[in-house]
Amino acid sequence: MKHILLSICLLFVTVLTAQNYSIRGTVKDSKNGETLMGAAVFLKSTTNGAVTNPYGFYSLTAKEGTYTLVVSYMGYQEISREITLKEDYVLDFELMESSEQLDEIIITAEESERISIKKPQMSVSKLNASTIKQIPAVLGEVDVIKSIQMLPGVTNGGEGTAGFNVRGGAADQNLVLLDEAIIYNTSHFFGFFSVFNNDAIKNVKLYKGDIPAKFGGRVSSVLDVHQKDGNSKAFALSGGVGLISSRLTAEAPLFKDKGSFLIAGRSSYAHLLMKGIEEIKDDKISFYDLNLKTNYEINKNNRVYLSGYFGRDVFDLSNVIKNNYGNASANLRWNHVFNDKLFSNLSLIYSKYDYQIILDFVKLDWIADIKNYNVKYDFGYYVNDKLKIDFGASGIMYNLNPGEVKPTSDTSPINPLKLEQKRAFESGLYVSAEMELTDKLTLNYGLRYSRFNRLGGQNIMNYVNNMPVVYNDELDIYEEGEETGDTFFKKSESIETFDNFEPRLGVSYQLNGSSSVKASFTKSSQYLHLLSNTSAVTPLDVWTPSGKYIKPQLSKQYALGYYKNFKDSKYSLELETYFKTVDNRIDYVDGSDLIGTNTIETEILSGEARAYGLEVLLRKNKGRFTGWFAYTLSKSEQRTPGGVAGGLGINDGKWYNTAYDRTHDISITGAYKLNDRWNFSANAVFQTGRPVTYPDGQYKYEGLSIASFSDRNASRLPAYHRLDVSATYSPKKNLNRKWQGEWVFGIYNAYNRKNAASVSFRQNDETGVNEATRTAIFGIIPSITYNFKF
Repeated sequence: MKHILLSICLLFVTVLTAQNYSIRGTVKDSKNGETLMGAAVFLKSTTNGAVTNPYGFYSLTAKEGTYTLVVSYMGYQEISREITLKEDYVLDFELMESSEQLDEIIITAEESERISIKKPQMSVSKLNASTIKQIPAVLGEVDVIKSIQMLPGVTNGGEGTAGFNVRGGAADQNLVLLDEAIIYNTSHFFGFFSVFNNDAIKNVKLYKGDIPAKFGGRVSSVLDVHQKDGNSKAFALSGGVGLISSRLTAEAPLFKDKGSFLIAGRSSYAHLLMKGIEEIKDDKISFYDLNLKTNYEINKNNRVYLSGYFGRDVFDLSNVIKNNYGNASANLRWNHVFNDKLFSNLSLIYSKYDYQIILDFVKLDWIADIKNYNVKYDFGYYVNDKLKIDFGASGIMYNLNPGEVKPTSDTSPINPLKLEQKRAFESGLYVSAEMELTDKLTLNYGLRYSRFNRLGGQNIMNYVNNMPVVYNDELDIYEEGEETGDTFFKKSESIETFDNFEPRLGVSYQLNGSSSVKASFTKSSQYLHLLSNTSAVTPLDVWTPSGKYIKPQLSKQYALGYYKNFKDSKYSLELETYFKTVDNRIDYVDGSDLIGTNTIETEILSGEARAYGLEVLLRKNKGRFTGWFAYTLSKSEQRTPGGVAGGLGINDGKWYNTAYDRTHDISITGAYKLNDRWNFSANAVFQTGRPVTYPDGQYKYEGLSIASFSDRNASRLPAYHRLDVSATYSPKKNLNRKWQGEWVFGIYNAYNRKNAASVSFRQNDETGVNEATRTAIFGIIPSITYNFKF
């Protein structure tokens, strides 16, 4: 400890006394002008280096002298330049794609392995659009969410389910961002596809732990997705035609090469194919989405961005049951460079998620939505090569409409109902620093302060002894507490206020030039909750804020890892173990009804959750064959005692499996480049079956057979496994033609495994014997897609 403190003191003395000069600038793709995030910029034969931020900006500091400056990014040609530091420099670089594509790394924690081994950031994975494109997908539709599920520690609720689960966490515990805007529902087609159009995506970064202090509001993970800026060099057109959907992307420079734009559209046409099938010709299932982005360089130190996303799903069963839902977001950003050391980003953000159900047989129209308005200001201060400080502030205003019921005709038996709208304001302040203490030891530490104010403008129900749920000893059930009237809170009043300090700490010790050990601690808070008593996310699930009866979720995660590169980074190994706890995790009383109620607190109990596991990621990064092997051994449990409500609680207050517990999870992904025309890829998946609650007996009551059930989530579905394969054929390129195309042939679930989405129990009408029935979503699914660019 004495040596560490001495190193810190010497570092600050150096900062104050040394004569240093700075080099800053941006790194871009020479072909399309896209900024490159994660590019390494360093001075050869020194420890001085930097990694570009999400906007391609870098800054490094060194003493006066002559150096060789190196700029590298995987899949691109490296640039080396001799420089003599006698003053501050502004150097922008444009990298050319490498002509030797066989050496392209498929997936890395950071684009430069030299940096990732040394940096303290752990539990993070990055995917580029080119990587995602190679992974076989359902019906040939490239999918960001399905791709990250091939990484260790990431699962989902099964086929046909929305969302994803990270390290034993629930789907609502993931913060999903598209160009900084919150995405509340990540799925199309009820989970078959994600809302992210790969043609519009630049890169994807998933934080499973060691979450940077600039992120807040969720306790499990952060999925940070960035859209392309648009081609600033020339007009470009790309797209694809598949079996059930097509997409088209256009991008071009604007304002005399001072800006660019991108517009990408995607739409399905499954409903057109359904018209040819007599049994379902009146049904309709479709989706579309639209990505927009433009930017303008005011001058070298100022650039503005405007981006947006609009997506919708439509589900119609013979005009009897109609359901539509979708996301919309917009972000206006201003990048400003104050000087060689200080960079800032100011964002004004809007997000909305809404859904609607129309039940024509009862003349009912149900609508609900959640909207937020967000302002955030982030700063990056590059003190010197050994110290970088990030700090900033944010504020989010939430408006939640839990639901409104309207009759659609005068003959409807439905009475109009409008649930109480809910409002809240979440703010945050953060500061973090990455400090290189010695050549081997690096720290990343920070602190986030969050504050959540549940605002008035609604009635809040009061209960005897402040207990919305009570235990009935005679019936052995939990039921609604006795109401004593309600209290109206004005819009200017606060119903409840919470605040939390959230420390973040990461440390890396480099054992040698090719290996290191890392450890991290993350504390985080979550003030919004997704209420769902189903095992999978659905469009009808209810978002609700913390308040008088619902406390914020509080998480602590500890992680330890070992990282090793072999044979000049041709192979790499990542081993991580973690332990995570969550306080105030919501669970639901038996028979809970979450739809259409103003007193949601009477349907839930508060408990705790824990998850722990071991993750292994072995990668082959170079050569004709590339890919990875991922294995996760984990446990995810929760416990919900009765507490003040009385009784033992759910499952008699004992620990039980969460609905997303998967003991074993194995994923193998591979890609093989045969020649310039043919590429092959495949992935294999095996997962322990999802926990479920089965009946374990029955009894007779007044001539009826009544099922009795086992402990909650005490049983499991059968194990899940499948194999996907794909082949990509690229015709010989004609240098005189700008048009380029490729054919992608794929088979999802190649050996036709009937994986169980659910198992139900019923009595056979003919034999009277009880029997189990398995429901499977997918069998074998072939696909063919034609992709093109111009």
